[in-house]
Amino acid sequence: MLQQTRWVFFCAAALVAGAAQATDVAVVGLFPGKAVLVIDGGRPATLAVGRSTKNGVKVVSVQGEQVIVEINGTRETLHLGQRVVKSAASTEAPTVNLTADSRGHFLAVGSINGAPMRFLVDTGASMVALGRADAERARIDYLKHGRPSVSQTANGMVRTWVVKLAEVNLAGVTLHQVDAAIHDSDLPVALLGMSVLNRMEMQRSGDTLTLRKRY
Repeated sequence: MLQQTRWVFFCAAALVAGAAQATDVAVVGLFPGKAVLVIDGGRPATLAVGRSTKNGVKVVSVQGEQVIVEINGTRETLHLGQRVVKSAASTEAPTVNLTADSRGHFLAVGSINGAPMRFLVDTGASMVALGRADAERARIDYLKHGRPSVSQTANGMVRTWVVKLAEVNLAGVTLHQVDAAIHDSDLPVALLGMSVLNRMEMQRSGDTLTLRKRY
């Protein structure tokens, strides 16, 4: 079976290292089980899942065109072609900046229990909501460990199971022990409900929504 490898090349000017005591990471290639990263403007380095560099950058998981990397102890979910600069230490609360799409919806990429996930911010949802397929990818045995419940949706009441998510990561902001409702059917996207948003300060300015971790 042919393995298709995707590469994105950057001009040198786009890879200038950040300020002192910061780590600059760009994703320039992804293929099964490995990621090709440019760190601090250096030469591309191929890292397998679980491997770390001397700079403290670790590849946690790779799926499709997304990679979860750990930089200075903080996890980031990056797409092919994305770049992030993380300070080695900061006294500021972790923040996430989201931009509204053409319909005014705020979408974000992140992970649940290390499994890459796409979220839709939904202040009308009391907790994070996942479809069956997403729950299986995140290795959540909701039939065994979940509490049977029901949830109100646009199509009426549906059967769900309430569970505790061990870890939710949203663009580098990590929360633990998060309540979630698992639907016994697939959802087009995971809903980022109030069990996460209540632990954030939310500030909207035009088409930008800023989420700042409170606890």
